[in-house]
Amino acid sequence: MTHHGHTRRKRLALVLLLVLPAAAVLMVGVGAGAVPVSLAISARSPALSGQTFQVAADRLQGTGFTQSTGDDSTARGGFPEAVSGIRSADLYDLCQSVVSKVPGFGAVTVRITAGGGGHPAHADNLVVRSDDLSGDATFRDVTMGVDAGTFGGAAGSVGQQADAVTIDHLRQTTRAVSAATFRLNGLHLSVRAHAAPCF
Repeated sequence: MTHHGHTRRKRLALVLLLVLPAAAVLMVGVGAGAVPVSLAISARSPALSGQTFQVAADRLQGTGFTQSTGDDSTARGGFPEAVSGIRSADLYDLCQSVVSKVPGFGAVTVRITAGGGGHPAHADNLVVRSDDLSGDATFRDVTMGVDAGTFGGAAGSVGQQADAVTIDHLRQTTRAVSAATFRLNGLHLSVRAHAAPCF
């Protein structure tokens, strides 16, 4: 029993060694105020892992919204996705989580929360590639059926755009999120030795 406990602690230590240096860089960059930082995997990355993660927020308020279809080539194959862009976005009570299986150890959850207490997280030029999204959405001055090539999507494909968007109770599954700048007010990162997703 004691030997088994030591083995589990060694495996957890290995996971922490892999995760915590990246977390430290993230926290230092965000603490500096306006350092460009990706919440997760860059949507412009040439090598996406293909693993999904969750993004949730009590409310997203944004201006300069666009959306079209796209696809990602990843280590796990190709995936069709909705590509949403928001020029300026505030996210209240943001949560991001990814649950990974560590061989011989089980589920490990890396979870980031921010934007609580009325001080939202803020992103500039936010891009989210998602295959599942839910919430209560309101669009202002929306146009559907736009040629996505007019705002950077695939020319000839159908897109939509709006001057502003509000989504309450946002729940999203994605493979990639990127932003020119992401300010995570009240950042808290936790690593848990079990499955503890945002939703």
